[in-house]
Amino acid sequence: MNQEKIQELIDRYVRVSFSVTKKAEVLIKDQIGADITTDQHYTLRYIKQRSHCTSSELAEVFAVNKSAITAIITRLADKGLIVRTRDENDRRVVYLALTEKGEALFNECEQRVHHLVEEFITKFNDDEINSFIKTYEKLEQLLINIKEDRQGEGI
Repeated sequence: MNQEKIQELIDRYVRVSFSVTKKAEVLIKDQIGADITTDQHYTLRYIKQRSHCTSSELAEVFAVNKSAITAIITRLADKGLIVRTRDENDRRVVYLALTEKGEALFNECEQRVHHLVEEFITKFNDDEINSFIKTYEKLEQLLINIKEDRQGEGI
């Protein structure tokens, strides 16, 4: 593939990636409301899927530093949406879990997000959406591999 074609594809990718990400963030934020931020919603989602986790696990999964996760966790705990519990065998380990209030708010937000995503995902036929998701998952894995390769090289 020549450099001009590669540049055209890069430009298209960057444009559409930025546009879709920003538009989706705005629509999702509208659905989750003013009670929590998008990052807090994603944090609640992760904790809900795992039933409990640690802040180190969250920092790794979301590819952010621990201070950013600490800020999110503190706000969620202050709102009564998550609870911190210490590991009985190792007091240094703190597990995070949703409270009943956190579970209720997450379920309410998730239902609204589900309806939003359903609204546009049903505009694709089965082959299109399956192909898109498969391609997006492949991109995710490629990005993970690049990150791991760079970490291995000390970059």
